[in-house]
Amino acid sequence: MCLATVYGKKNDTESVILKNATRIDVDGKKIVIRDIIGMETVVEGEILMVDLAGAVVKIAVTAD
Repeated sequence: MCLATVYGKKNDTESVILKNATRIDVDGKKIVIRDIIGMETVVEGEILMVDLAGAVVKIAVTAD
Protein backbone atom coordinates (compact mmCIF):
# COMPACT_ATOMS: atom_id res chain seq x y z
CA MET A 1 0.00 0.00 0.00
CA CYS A 2 1.28 3.44 -0.91
CA LEU A 3 0.66 6.14 1.70
CA ALA A 4 1.35 9.81 1.08
CA THR A 5 1.69 13.00 3.05
CA VAL A 6 -0.45 15.80 1.61
CA TYR A 7 0.82 19.37 1.96
CA GLY A 8 -1.24 22.49 1.42
CA LYS A 9 0.25 25.77 0.25
CA LYS A 10 -1.57 29.04 0.88
CA ASN A 11 -0.08 32.56 0.90
CA ASP A 12 3.50 31.21 0.59
CA THR A 13 2.99 29.03 3.70
CA GLU A 14 3.11 25.26 3.40
CA SER A 15 1.73 22.90 6.04
CA VAL A 16 0.69 19.28 6.36
CA ILE A 17 -2.98 18.72 5.55
CA LEU A 18 -2.99 14.95 6.11
CA LYS A 19 -0.53 12.14 6.73
CA ASN A 20 -1.07 8.53 5.62
CA ALA A 21 -3.35 9.47 2.72
CA THR A 22 -4.59 6.46 0.78
CA ARG A 23 -6.95 8.08 -1.72
CA ILE A 24 -7.52 11.48 -3.32
CA ASP A 25 -10.64 12.33 -5.32
CA VAL A 26 -10.96 15.55 -7.33
CA ASP A 27 -14.24 17.16 -8.38
CA GLY A 28 -13.46 20.51 -9.95
CA LYS A 29 -11.81 22.59 -7.20
CA LYS A 30 -13.01 20.24 -4.42
CA ILE A 31 -10.35 17.75 -3.30
CA VAL A 32 -11.36 14.92 -0.96
CA ILE A 33 -8.43 13.22 0.79
CA ARG A 34 -8.96 9.95 2.68
CA ASP A 35 -6.51 8.56 5.23
CA ILE A 36 -5.63 4.99 6.19
CA ILE A 37 -8.53 4.70 8.69
CA GLY A 38 -11.09 6.14 6.27
CA MET A 39 -11.42 9.66 7.67
CA GLU A 40 -11.95 12.32 5.00
CA THR A 41 -10.54 15.82 4.71
CA VAL A 42 -12.00 18.18 2.10
CA VAL A 43 -10.10 21.18 0.74
CA GLU A 44 -10.72 23.59 -2.10
CA GLY A 45 -7.83 24.12 -4.48
CA GLU A 46 -5.77 22.39 -7.13
CA ILE A 47 -3.10 19.73 -7.10
CA LEU A 48 0.33 21.19 -7.83
CA MET A 49 2.48 18.07 -7.68
CA VAL A 50 2.35 14.34 -7.00
CA ASP A 51 5.60 12.51 -6.18
CA LEU A 52 4.72 8.81 -6.04
CA ALA A 53 8.28 7.68 -5.24
CA GLY A 54 8.57 10.21 -2.41
CA ALA A 55 4.95 9.75 -1.22
CA VAL A 56 4.24 13.50 -1.37
CA VAL A 57 1.26 15.44 -2.74
CA LYS A 58 1.19 19.25 -2.84
CA ILE A 59 -2.03 21.25 -3.14
CA ALA A 60 -2.54 24.99 -3.73
CA VAL A 61 -5.35 25.73 -1.27
CA THR A 62 -7.77 28.42 -2.44
CA ALA A 63 -10.23 28.40 0.49
CA ASP A 64 -10.17 27.58 4.21
